[in-house]
Amino acid sequence: MAVIEIQRLTKHYRVYQKQEGLLASLRGLFHREYRLVEAVRGIDLQVEAGEFVAFLGPNGAGKTTTLKLLAGIITPTSGTAQVLGYIPWKRENAYRRRFALVMGQKNQLWWDLPAAESFRLHQQIYRIDPQEFERTRDELTTMLGVRHLLKQPVRELSLGERMKMELVAALLHSPEVLFLDEPTIGLDVVAQYNIQQFLREYQRSRKTTIILTSHYMKDVAALCRRVVIIVLGRIIYDGSLEGIIDRFSRHKIISLLPANGQNFSDLEHYGELIEHQPPWVRFRVPRHRVTDVLSSILQNHSVNDLSVEDPPLEQVIAEVFSSVNGADSGEILAESGQIGSE
Repeated sequence: MAVIEIQRLTKHYRVYQKQEGLLASLRGLFHREYRLVEAVRGIDLQVEAGEFVAFLGPNGAGKTTTLKLLAGIITPTSGTAQVLGYIPWKRENAYRRRFALVMGQKNQLWWDLPAAESFRLHQQIYRIDPQEFERTRDELTTMLGVRHLLKQPVRELSLGERMKMELVAALLHSPEVLFLDEPTIGLDVVAQYNIQQFLREYQRSRKTTIILTSHYMKDVAALCRRVVIIVLGRIIYDGSLEGIIDRFSRHKIISLLPANGQNFSDLEHYGELIEHQPPWVRFRVPRHRVTDVLSSILQNHSVNDLSVEDPPLEQVIAEVFSSVNGADSGEILAESGQIGSE
C-alpha cells in the first residue's frame, strides 16, 4: 500500500534580482526584475508503508523543497500529492499528528529551556496521554543515551546531543511517516554512527515510513535500500543503491600485480593510470572495453594477481552531480535512460 503518492508535482519561485549600486537600487523601487526558479519540476513518486528511502542530489536539486511540500509547509505550483491519504498543504490537524519533520539546520526546541520542557509542550500540542508520553520519552532518550541530559538547557548541549533531542521531540507522538532533512549534518563520526544505529533500530521495530536526505553516503548505505536521485528538480534515478553504479558508472577499476617485478610501459594503451604503488598498478578502463583489455594484458604480460572492481559509490554519485554543470535536466534525464526523445 502506497503511503506517499506524488504525481507531476512542481514548485516554482519568482526571485527578485537586485542590481548593484545606489542608482540601480532606486530604479528597483519602481521596476523590479525577477527570475523564475524551478525548484521541483513535475516529479512522480510512490513510497510504500515501512520503506526507508534516501533522497540524494546536489545542493539546490529540490530535495528539501519536496520534503517541505510533503510536510505541508509550502504549497505546490501544480501537481498533486497525498501522504496517508491527506493532501499535505491543506494542513489538517489529523495529518499533522501522523507525521514529523526533522531538519538538521533548524531547531524546534526552546534554546534556553531544558529539553524536558519542550517535550512537555509537544505533549500538549499533540495531546499525548501522560503515561504514553512518559513511556515513549523514556524509551527514546534511553535508546539515544541522553536521558541524563533532560534537565540541561538545550544551549549547553553539544551539536550531537541537540540532534538526538530533536529526534526525540519529533518522535514523541509516534508518527507513521518521518521526513529527515540531513539529520547528521555537521556531526562527528561517533554521533553520526549513533544516530544511524538508532534510526535503523527504530524503523525496524516501528515500521515507520522514512524519507531521508543526506550528503553523507554512510548514512544512506547504512539505512536505505531504495535511493531516489533528484537533479535540477527532476528524478533521474529510483532504485537500489547498488544499481546506481550499473546505471551511471562508465568505468571499471583494474588492479594488477605484475609477475617478476615487470614494469608495464604500455599501460596508456589499456586505460587511465590512477595509482602506481609498486608492485601494484591500478588504472581506469571504460566498461565496454574491460573484456578486451583483460585479454590483451594476459596475452602480453605475466601477471601474478588481477582484480576488476566498480569505482567507489561516492565517486560515481559525485560524477553524476558534477554532470549538472553545463547540462540541462533534459540532457541528464536522457543520459540516465529515464526519458526518451520527445
